[in-house]
Amino acid sequence: MSMLTPPGMGGKYRITGNAYPRMRRPRRRRRIVVAALAAVVALGLAGWGTLQLIDVFGGGSADSRARTAAGPGCKPRKVPVTPVHVPLKPAQITVNVYNATPRAGLAKTTADELKKRGFAIGKVGNAPAAYDKKVPGTGMLLGAPGARENAFPVLGTQLKGATVKMDARATADVDLIIGTAFKALTPPKDATAALTALAKPAPAPSGKC
Repeated sequence: MSMLTPPGMGGKYRITGNAYPRMRRPRRRRRIVVAALAAVVALGLAGWGTLQLIDVFGGGSADSRARTAAGPGCKPRKVPVTPVHVPLKPAQITVNVYNATPRAGLAKTTADELKKRGFAIGKVGNAPAAYDKKVPGTGMLLGAPGARENAFPVLGTQLKGATVKMDARATADVDLIIGTAFKALTPPKDATAALTALAKPAPAPSGKC
């Protein structure tokens, strides 16, 4: 073995003349690329973990809270807010009872029955010429435009099938004009049930699925 042979190479590599064994350099470039990718992945995981912690300790986002409240697999919906309308009581409604039929005495007997049911009674008599014998149904409710939302729904529970008409009066009283098809007011039991249902309208749909 020559004195110029590098230690540990035995006799495999000999230096002869100007020839030297070729030594491979370590693949540093590949290691740098791998290390850079690992660093990027680590930073991404760290950022995602931080966001999760913020979401947990902060109570979650508004969307996540809405989804949780609505239930699994349920899309949150906005619940319409409707104003609560309290109907008038019968005693708050003054009713004028007019008879538009050929049968005598209907206005008084009808007014007496409405009074028993709690309504305030105004005028009682025959219908004006514009309506006398010209109301073909069970009856007509006549009043100012505002009566459509307050007095008519309550008075309408007492006479099924009555039509509704508005006039230009400035007072709060309403007319019940008895029509030719009238037989009797709604039975007290049914009228009371209708008034109860009117006072307790169906609730608005909730945001549940």
